[in-house]
Amino acid sequence: MKILVPVKRVVDYNVKIRVRSDGSGVELANVKMAMNPFDEIAVEEAIRLKEAGVADEIIAVSIGPQQAQETLRTALAMGADRAILIKTDGVVEPLAVAKLLKGVAEAEGPSLIILGKQAIDDDANQTGQMLAALLGWAQGTFASKVEVEGERLKVTREVDGGLQTVDLKLPAIVTTDLRLNQPRYASLPNIMKAKKKPLDEKAPADFGVDVTPRLTVLKTEEPQGRKAGVKVGSVAELVDKLKNEAGII
Repeated sequence: MKILVPVKRVVDYNVKIRVRSDGSGVELANVKMAMNPFDEIAVEEAIRLKEAGVADEIIAVSIGPQQAQETLRTALAMGADRAILIKTDGVVEPLAVAKLLKGVAEAEGPSLIILGKQAIDDDANQTGQMLAALLGWAQGTFASKVEVEGERLKVTREVDGGLQTVDLKLPAIVTTDLRLNQPRYASLPNIMKAKKKPLDEKAPADFGVDVTPRLTVLKTEEPQGRKAGVKVGSVAELVDKLKNEAGII
């Protein structure tokens, strides 16, 4: 089985986000970047499937600027076999990402695509579902457990009412939730080996995809600071404020 794992370069989750002074977006200059945490989980799950003898090759793919090579090298150091960078410097929306991944999937012929359920920069939570629709493949989203049984896949999903298990026929798309696994740290020897693993560069035009954004962000603002609370002298005063000032009862 061949597994395709898309990964995204995002601002490190430990970094405090700052909005540009002109409101044109988030400040990215001199900011630490890293692999999207949900995609790290996807890479880890693919590696575990390979270690279990289910998969024989893992391909990491990223869509972004030249610096996204660093993210792919991280995936290679964790255990992916080779990588593909679709180089583009602009913002790529989820639908364009899904179309590019469809092109990669048709070229590589994977049996399984595992990706994070969402990226922590835009929180769109769309790419996996759109990709499944474009390919016509079965999908298991928000996966907290993945089991491969021959040509079928059992995915335990986290839903509002608890857990739901779906039975999918391969090829399939799986999007990962936080509780699926704990990603490993890449060891120094593996980091060195990753430098020699193949990393191919492509362009959106190679897949016939127009990545021009369809949406325009007019302005980005930081959320307002939380207002100070007040102390009330009695339950009656509390009820009065909730009713007449807050308007919630």
